Amino acid sequence: MFEITDYQKIGIGLTGFGLFFLFLGVVFLFDKGLLALGNILFLSGLAFVIGLERTFRFFFQRHKLKGSLAFFGGILIVLFGWPLVGMLIEIYGFIVLFSGFLPIVVNFLRRVPILGTILNFPILNRIIDKIAGDPNRSMV
Repeated sequence: MFEITDYQKIGIGLTGFGLFFLFLGVVFLFDKGLLALGNILFLSGLAFVIGLERTFRFFFQRHKLKGSLAFFGGILIVLFGWPLVGMLIEIYGFIVLFSGFLPIVVNFLRRVPILGTILNFPILNRIIDKIAGDPNRSMV
């Protein structure tokens, strides 16, 4: 096992609060203040967890530039007062950035007892397979 430093513990907390404020911002009909706070906390938490240099290298790799521009552009659009449009662009950027992790996440979620049963319903199964781009599953 590996040891978690104090900075990583702080980062996990910041990331959790960021996701919580993003969730609240969506629940409260795309409140731009909550969404902006959630974005800032999420990014700062990510920097604390993996380090500032590795965060910078993650977002600004040549093959991830399109996703990074969409993600940060979405954050700017939220800050300028268009929260719904900004969040849609942000979600697109997030999917492009983390598309390599999606098949792993989907396979993990399918093994969770109740959630796995729901995700294996025929209609949801096809949609999730398309989103995750899982080549091992049939999309017929």
